[in-house]
Amino acid sequence: MTTPIRKQVPRSVADVTGGTILATVDIAAPPERVFQALSTAEVVQWWGSAELYQTTEWTGDLRVGGAWTARGKGADGVAFSVGGEFLEVSPPRKLVHTWKAAWDGDHVTTITYLLDPVEGGTRLTLRHEGFAGRPDSCAGHAEGWERVLGWLRGHLSPAAAAGTKYFFCRLVPPRSTFPADMTAAEAKAMKEHADYWRGHARGGPAVVFGPVGDPKGTWGLGVLALDDERDLPALLAGDPVIRAELGMRYETLPMLSAIVRS
Repeated sequence: MTTPIRKQVPRSVADVTGGTILATVDIAAPPERVFQALSTAEVVQWWGSAELYQTTEWTGDLRVGGAWTARGKGADGVAFSVGGEFLEVSPPRKLVHTWKAAWDGDHVTTITYLLDPVEGGTRLTLRHEGFAGRPDSCAGHAEGWERVLGWLRGHLSPAAAAGTKYFFCRLVPPRSTFPADMTAAEAKAMKEHADYWRGHARGGPAVVFGPVGDPKGTWGLGVLALDDERDLPALLAGDPVIRAELGMRYETLPMLSAIVRS
């Protein structure tokens, strides 16, 4: 008997001391389909977003010892490339390759994808290792993998399952004069906050997020679509403005019903 799929947001955990990242997501598609999306030029259809960066080209020789390369541009127009070598190719259950990127100092790390069939789809488990002695890079890549696996899930999974629930989220600032008098630390956290929700807006749970011009004081509004409401606390706790402990907090309410533009 296979384990049933759990429709959840991607999860990523970084062991910054050991230099290893573990991430997982359930996808409503068979392993063969997920393997194809990870190992062919289909990558350009889902890896990235216009607000952050977009992969525009992918080439690969899918065999042990074969090379792969991805290229694209960031939202600032700066070109990037990343590549590596396939170490293990065992469709549709396992794919292992190295990862070398200029923005990461050309350090060589290793990524392992494990694709396990579960009831209703595939459980993808990712292991990214080789960050020993580089805790900041390890933590940054862990956050990035949550976005990437969200994009993959959104690309392959059917949209808007019948059981989807919507939640209204209000981000309450520490004072009524915010953001007119933000400190440097608050401005930095707010930029990271915007990047965080942009990442969750493509193929992820964020329907809309942004500031509201309330005459009594600006506050943040968000609407999240979740298949499992147990994901809500961790998703909000992961917001950089909450992790920074700057006095901001979320107030949330479940929506009784929702009419969503198709």
